[in-house]
Amino acid sequence: MRWLGMAAGLALLWVAAPLAAQTPPAAAVAATPAAATPPTADVATPAAPAAVTAPPAPPVRKPATTNVVMTTSAGTIIIALETERAPATAANFLRYVDQKRYDGTTIYRAMKLGKDGQYGLIQGGISGNPKRALAPVAHETTAKTGLTHDDGAISMARSTPGSATGDFFITIGPMTGLDADPAAKGDNAGFAVFGRVVDGMDLVKKIQHLPTSPTLGAGVMKGQMLADPVKILTVRRGK
Repeated sequence: MRWLGMAAGLALLWVAAPLAAQTPPAAAVAATPAAATPPTADVATPAAPAAVTAPPAPPVRKPATTNVVMTTSAGTIIIALETERAPATAANFLRYVDQKRYDGTTIYRAMKLGKDGQYGLIQGGISGNPKRALAPVAHETTAKTGLTHDDGAISMARSTPGSATGDFFITIGPMTGLDADPAAKGDNAGFAVFGRVVDGMDLVKKIQHLPTSPTLGAGVMKGQMLADPVKILTVRRGK
């Protein structure tokens, strides 16, 4: 705190009384001086301390991501891949992108949950085609990456942990039940989130509401397969 120095001026004013008249031959008597005026101090009022401005908070560092542009027959979806937080899964997806293995595939599944399909997912990719598939990727759980199946998350489709290849899904609405749950019994590893849609969620929701076939699909996917799958024309790294 900075204080202004106190300026003090001490003005001393001594007043001498005039000598009294003398009558000779009496001895001269010096007049008694008048009482001195006590010194006064002129004290300056200290200024209020200047307001202290806190330094700006350092910018929050965002984890590294890589954008990819998925061009479909219905429109474009831009996805940010979490190359820092989910490095193995994001790198796996980029291998399919760089080798153009998604070109000519489809978005083939649409699941609707809740009122008017406010929750759910769409699924696409190589549809398990062994000619397009690369080696399975190690499973990165959400417990490890810190990611979650919120609205617009992209995650890997799989059967058992560590079996994912080139099929993926995008969630609509929070679907955190797909996250890892170490406290659960059985297969509790969840699905591996590795990115999020940053542009094109309107198209994702539009695809989710396309007509599905009542007979196509097996198991939990029966009735969720699109009657007319959406073509994935290209998937490329963004600029």
